[in-house]
Amino acid sequence: MKTKNILIFSKLQSLVLAATSTVGLLGFCWPFLISTQVSHPQWIFLCATPLALALFLISVSNGSLDAKSVALLALLCALVAALRPLGTGAVGLEPMWFLLILSARVFGPSFGFLLGALSMLLSALITGGTGPWLAYQCFAAAWIGLGVGLLPRKVRGKKEIALLVFYGILAAEFFGIAMDLQFWPWFLGVDSQLSFTAGAPISANLSNFLSYHFLSAMAWDIPRAIFTSVLIILTGAPVLGALRRAHTRAAFLSPIEFRNLTTSERAMGKKATKL
Repeated sequence: MKTKNILIFSKLQSLVLAATSTVGLLGFCWPFLISTQVSHPQWIFLCATPLALALFLISVSNGSLDAKSVALLALLCALVAALRPLGTGAVGLEPMWFLLILSARVFGPSFGFLLGALSMLLSALITGGTGPWLAYQCFAAAWIGLGVGLLPRKVRGKKEIALLVFYGILAAEFFGIAMDLQFWPWFLGVDSQLSFTAGAPISANLSNFLSYHFLSAMAWDIPRAIFTSVLIILTGAPVLGALRRAHTRAAFLSPIEFRNLTTSERAMGKKATKL
């Protein structure tokens, strides 16, 4: 059975999403967009990215989520955030991704975007992992949730599991690239052949980054991809089924109507109270 999205952004919110995602993307990709010597341009994005994320979340809170959707979002955020520390970040073993991917698959791209951003934020607050990198992590997780919600909705059964496994592998690699992009210009230093060099040609910095990423990805991205894929294969079908049943029974899209009781309904109510 095809489930409908429980949260759909309005045109204005979609524009805010596009604007904030653009700022977030610039926050990741600025080393490749600057070809002249600039003094610490990353500070601009370190300030702009959290503000852009906060602006988007505030715009969504203006009435797009009803009580049931907020309760479900809070529950799934808590579950995803609780799963993340279980892997302790060891060699990329982070069990949170399989639940984020499966939940966003059922409830749609808009819900997936919020789930990714908020669960990463909650996880950081739980583990004390707050810092200038947090907004980058929130955006990366939000984009992963958004992307899986945009996958073809008609695919079901084994083909759906295979599709989600493939997406999980891509998501693991994407998260690794995103985290390396925010880390690489800051901490590698200037003496390495793989360092970011302000004012160098874009092609040179891109080559340095790709070399740095694939040298470091073996220990993090590949285990993350394998672990996420195995969890989706083992739990995908039952978890998707449970989430879809919850979606159907909660009737997220059913409007609430208030009407006056008819005479016959009042009489039946009086009889019931007497019994």
